[in-house]
Amino acid sequence: MNNGYPNNPGFRKGSPDTSSAAAVSISESAASIEGRALRIIRDAGWWGATSDEVADKLGLPNHYAARPRISGLRARKEIADSTRRRTNASGRRAAVWVLPEFAPAKAGVS
Repeated sequence: MNNGYPNNPGFRKGSPDTSSAAAVSISESAASIEGRALRIIRDAGWWGATSDEVADKLGLPNHYAARPRISGLRARKEIADSTRRRTNASGRRAAVWVLPEFAPAKAGVS
């Protein structure tokens, strides 16, 4: 398998063989999950969604199942960090992801 992250599920060089096996096993469904995650974030508009919220709407067991797909979308700049945070199920603060047009402008960039 080509380690073509972010366009394909990836793994770090030197990772245990289980990492590459996991990337291979998810490769068929990753695009579908990413597409559905992007739709959820898009449909949320300015409000956006956390990885927990995406996982919940997708019916995934936990945010760990959604987080790699969120990372791929972010790496391809299909989504952006809103800089807002919401409390997730664990009580920790989580990034709220939005489409780039809803993200705040970066300071010093015109």
